[in-house]
Amino acid sequence: MKRIAWLLFLLALAVLAQSKEQRIITIEAPGGQRSGNLRNGPWVYEAGKPGGVIGRVKDLEIQATRATLEAPQGKTMQEAEGERVASFEGSVVVKRDRMTATGPKLVYRESNGRGTLEGNARMRQEPRDQNGDPVEVLAPRMTFEVDTNISTSEGGVTLKNGRQEGRSEAVYYEEDRGLAVFSDAKEVVLLRKREGKGDLVIRAKEVRSLTDEKRLLATGGVTLVDGDITTTGASLLYNDNTGEATVVAGRVGNQNVPARSVNAKERATLSGNSLLHNVNRSQVRVLAQAPRLPIAEFRKLSER
Repeated sequence: MKRIAWLLFLLALAVLAQSKEQRIITIEAPGGQRSGNLRNGPWVYEAGKPGGVIGRVKDLEIQATRATLEAPQGKTMQEAEGERVASFEGSVVVKRDRMTATGPKLVYRESNGRGTLEGNARMRQEPRDQNGDPVEVLAPRMTFEVDTNISTSEGGVTLKNGRQEGRSEAVYYEEDRGLAVFSDAKEVVLLRKREGKGDLVIRAKEVRSLTDEKRLLATGGVTLVDGDITTTGASLLYNDNTGEATVVAGRVGNQNVPARSVNAKERATLSGNSLLHNVNRSQVRVLAQAPRLPIAEFRKLSER
């Protein structure tokens, strides 16, 4: 037993060492200059044009006009590898695979492998194929992880994907899967642009969207507004490919919330354990049996 514990301890140390090495940033300024104390830093990189300073860490590339790399007080630049802080300024561009983000300033910390882009940050991820839609995010602050291809946007976020636009306080986004998780202490609002019928509106406590697949899961008490029809419930599964929304009853906090649909124009009401709302036809019907929502398909990496 002691031998197994010791081996696990050594394995954990090896993983930590590997993570630390992968988080170490390299910076260069081709055609520019580097100044500062060679041993203790800070090192200042400057270029005469945007993108002239280039930082690289794992598969993340950062371009800027100026960068500063600093070590903690009392440590040399070499001793501090894995603990240093890099600041990039001037037309900052962040690239990784199909993703490009821009903003005025980015601060990267080797200790946690996270780079935070501050001030009117914009991100765009190109679609996997020509039939897909790009994902575009606008937020005051975006944080990119180098250990995983995950970004978190905060401070009032707008995410656009094709005809859909989501607004919330924060958005967690997995670049590999195209999973966007909208969260807000008050309310997440998702709009689906339509011509001639008015926008489709979904309101919920949390919305999880698989942007590539055009499917979303809304929870925490939901409202679907489709012209004159308003459908409410505990949770909602929506497929933009078919225009069908499955709304189910359930418990939200201390209350049991039914699945209920009201047609204001026709003064008609439907209710049950689950409803199928077709937004293309503006039709709602009661389902004989409540389906099981595919919650596992919308889980974050940390929840698996």
